[in-house]
Amino acid sequence: MAKTTGQTKQSRMDGLIAELREKKAELLLCGGQKRVDKQHAAGKLTARERVDALVDADTFQERNAFAKHRSTHFGMDKKSYPAEGVVTGSAAIDDRLVHIASQDGTVAGGAAGEVHSDKIVDMMKASLTTGSPFIFINDSGGARIQEGINSLAAYGRVFYHNTVLSGVVPQISIICGPCAGGAVYSPALTDFIIQTRAARMFITGPKVIKQVTGEDITAEALGGPEAHMHHSGVIHFIAEDDRDAMRICKKLLSYLPSNNLEDPPTLPVEPYIKDDPALGDIIPEGARQPYNVRDIITKVVDDGDFFEVHEHFAENMIVGFARILGSTIGIVANNPMSKAGVLDIDCSDKGARFIRFCNAFNIPIVTFVDVPGFLPGVEQEYGGIIRHGAKLLFAYSACSVPKVTIVLRKAYGGAYVAMSSKDLGADCVACWPSAEIAVMGAEGAVEIVFRKDVDAAEDPQAKRRELIEQYRATFSTPYVAANMRMVDDIIEPAETRRYLAVSLETLRTKRVSRPEKKHGLMPL
Repeated sequence: MAKTTGQTKQSRMDGLIAELREKKAELLLCGGQKRVDKQHAAGKLTARERVDALVDADTFQERNAFAKHRSTHFGMDKKSYPAEGVVTGSAAIDDRLVHIASQDGTVAGGAAGEVHSDKIVDMMKASLTTGSPFIFINDSGGARIQEGINSLAAYGRVFYHNTVLSGVVPQISIICGPCAGGAVYSPALTDFIIQTRAARMFITGPKVIKQVTGEDITAEALGGPEAHMHHSGVIHFIAEDDRDAMRICKKLLSYLPSNNLEDPPTLPVEPYIKDDPALGDIIPEGARQPYNVRDIITKVVDDGDFFEVHEHFAENMIVGFARILGSTIGIVANNPMSKAGVLDIDCSDKGARFIRFCNAFNIPIVTFVDVPGFLPGVEQEYGGIIRHGAKLLFAYSACSVPKVTIVLRKAYGGAYVAMSSKDLGADCVACWPSAEIAVMGAEGAVEIVFRKDVDAAEDPQAKRRELIEQYRATFSTPYVAANMRMVDDIIEPAETRRYLAVSLETLRTKRVSRPEKKHGLMPL
C-alpha cells in the first residue's frame, strides 16, 4: 500500500514537472516562431538571445517569467503575452552582478503595459538593493494603448526609479529596436545609451511630424543612430548590430564600479612607466595648426587603449575612459582638429555631463587643455552659451574626485579657467613648454592694449608684429603662470605619462569636505 502511495506521489510530481516544462517552453517561443523568424530576418536577436550574448554563460536567473497583465478592456482578458513582453532577471558580466530588463519585440511589439513596466521597476529596485548596474535593452513600440493611463502611470514609475538610481549605480540603455513616444525618456535618464544601426528613437514619428508640421523625413534620418550621434547628442555609442551592442556594453562596464560606494575596477598590470619622446613631435610649429589630441591620449594611457564616449558629437571636445597603471580614469580634452578646440554649447554640455558621471562614481579625471576660448557668434549667444558654458564651470568646481590637468598649448581667457584650472579645484596642473596661458592670444591683445601705438607708428604692420612678439614673450608662456603657482610644474612632453601616474597615485586617498546641502543648482 505504501509503495502504491509513493508511486502515486511520484507520478503526480512527474506530471507537474512536465506541465512546468511545457509552460517554460512556451515562454521560450517568445511571440511565436513566425515573429522570431521575422526578428532574425531583420538582423536582430530576440530578447533572451540578447541577454545570452551579454552575460556570462549559465548565470542568468530570470524573474517573474509567469507575470500576467490584469487588463480586461478591448478583449485583453482573452490575450496572454509570454513574460508580459519583457525578460527580466539577474546575471553576471565578467563575474560581476548586474540586473537586466530586455524588452521582447516579438510579443505585442514589445508594447509596455502596467505589469511589463513594473517588472522593469522590480529590476531597478534590485539593482539599488544589491548595488549593481542596471541594464535596459529597449525594443518596444511604446505604451500598450489597450491599458490606457495604467500604462502611462507605470512609465512614470520607471522614470522615477531611473532618477532614484542615478548616481548610485551605473545605468546603461541599449536601443535595439523601436523606442518611441514617452519610452525615450527612460533611456535619456540613464547614464549611457548604445543604439544599433537597426534601431530608431524619437518622440514623434515621421507620420505625425508630416501631419502636424508638414515636414517630410524618414524614420532613419529622424531617429537613427547617425542622427542622434551627430546632431542631437542623445546617444553615446553606435553599434553595428545587437551583438556589437552587447560587446560595447561589456567593455563600458569594465571601466565602471558597480556602485557609488566602490572604486572603479583595477586591472593587474606591470607598473611600467616609460618616457615617450615622440609626444614632443605631435604639436605643430604653427600656433594655429590643428592636430588630433587622440594621438597624445593614446600615447600616455595603458596599451594605447582609449574608450571614447560620444565620439561624433561635439568633436571639438573629446571624452572617454582609459587606464593608467591599470586604474580607470576619465579623460576630457579639447581637440584642435575640430573648430580649433573652441568651447561651444554642445561640447560644454558633453563635457559637463561626463565630468558629473565620473565624479558620481569615483573616477579620477585627467584634462588635456588646448583651447582658444569660447566660440563667439549670435547663434551661440542666442542659444545660451553663457548658461551652457557655466555647466562646465559648475561640473569641474563641484567635482571632488582627483583632477589632474595638462596644458598642451593654448589656454586663453575664460576657457582656460573652465578647463579644470587650479582655481576650479584641479589638484595637479602641469604644462608643456609649448603652453600659452593668457587672457587672450597675442594678436587680439595687441589690438586692444597697443592700438594707439600701432596707429601712431610709421610702419603699423611692423609695429604690430613687434608688439605681438613682445606680448607673447611676456605672457604667452607657462612661466608666468608657474611663477604665480597657477601651475605646479612645467614638464617635457615625454614625461607626461610619468607625471599622470605619480599624481594619480598621490591623490588616491583624496578627501574633500563640502558644505551641507541637498544639492547644488547646476545651470540648465
